[in-house]
Amino acid sequence: MSIQCPRGTRDFLPDELEKRRAYEGTLREVARRFGFREIETPIFEEAELFILRSGPGVLKELYAFKDKGDRDIALRPEMTAAVVRAFVNGMSNDPKPIKVFYFGQCFRYERPQAGRYREFFQFGAEIMGSATPETDAEAIAMASSMIKALGLKNYKIRIGHIGVLRQRIADIGVPKERTAEVLQKLDKKLYDEARPILKEIGVKDEDAEALFELTETVGGVEVLSKVPGEAGTYLQEVVDYLDRMGVRDLEIDLGVVRGLDYYTGMVFEAEAPVLGAEKQICGGGSYTLSELFGGDKVFSTGFAIGFDRILLAMEKEGIVYERKGIDAYVIAVSDETRKDAFGIVAKLREAGIAADIDIMGRKIGKAMKSANTTCSRYAVIVGEELSRGCVTLKDMQSGEQCEVPVDEIVAKIRN
Repeated sequence: MSIQCPRGTRDFLPDELEKRRAYEGTLREVARRFGFREIETPIFEEAELFILRSGPGVLKELYAFKDKGDRDIALRPEMTAAVVRAFVNGMSNDPKPIKVFYFGQCFRYERPQAGRYREFFQFGAEIMGSATPETDAEAIAMASSMIKALGLKNYKIRIGHIGVLRQRIADIGVPKERTAEVLQKLDKKLYDEARPILKEIGVKDEDAEALFELTETVGGVEVLSKVPGEAGTYLQEVVDYLDRMGVRDLEIDLGVVRGLDYYTGMVFEAEAPVLGAEKQICGGGSYTLSELFGGDKVFSTGFAIGFDRILLAMEKEGIVYERKGIDAYVIAVSDETRKDAFGIVAKLREAGIAADIDIMGRKIGKAMKSANTTCSRYAVIVGEELSRGCVTLKDMQSGEQCEVPVDEIVAKIRN
């Protein structure tokens, strides 16, 4: 019987994993340039952590179980809650702001589809300690820089303010306990599903239609004049800071809801049109969560990038990853030079040079093909010239080769 990996999960073979690690490194480097430090939390947490964050409805999406101590445990479906829990547990007294980033596996029991898996990977960041236009602009600018650094060409950042919709919903008579339900419908533009809910609550038809119209307030920065109250002024400040930071191709969209109850102010999403209907690759906003987990109320701004989604977008745009390969592949021409070849590869490795060696005892022709397979820059051929203290160094791209003294091989490859 052939055993496959579980549905909604994948094996990452060496070529694919090398590419993923390289792109992870790109995101980490951008985060560090913005002054963020990395944090890591457990893959599983108490299930209550995610229920407090998202409500009891999240249980149907969780990989949840009882551990041997009869505790309710869940594999994390996202990472923000765990990072805020870690903040409450160990960083709440640290100087503010606290800027952290993270990367890891998350798990959701949902129907797998293109770019969406039951085990998926999330890269995110949080700024904890203040609710200011500067904080929000910093988060959006870093998300934009990450997408740009990965090489994605066609993407759009949409910015909204959840406070505008929350205020309008309250003004038309929606009770607080029904707000999240209405927001979830607005988030997906499911107006036909929202109408009966609002009617049941007692909202007038004209107020419901005005609410739907508000979520369709979309355009360039010029539509900020249509954003009512302090929210419009606040978003203008965010946009001004982003302009100074070189982030200008923005869309203002009051329909950006994010669908989660804890968002309090600015919200944003990044989308890649090449993905079609499921085009979101990044989302975030300003929020408070720490008080739910036993800490003081602390305003934060964060975002998460769907790593699998953005890699799919890059693939669809035709972005090709070039395998890095190794520096040298050592080949023994005969049994007489085989042990000396192992001494040479050890010398290269000790000098910090990435080197491999033919361990299959192949003839030189097949060994050279193996060197090509490893994408090696050079082949180090150990043959009869070893009697003169030399080896043959072949450039695998140009095909040029020359004799090099064994004592100079490290310097030659480095140069």
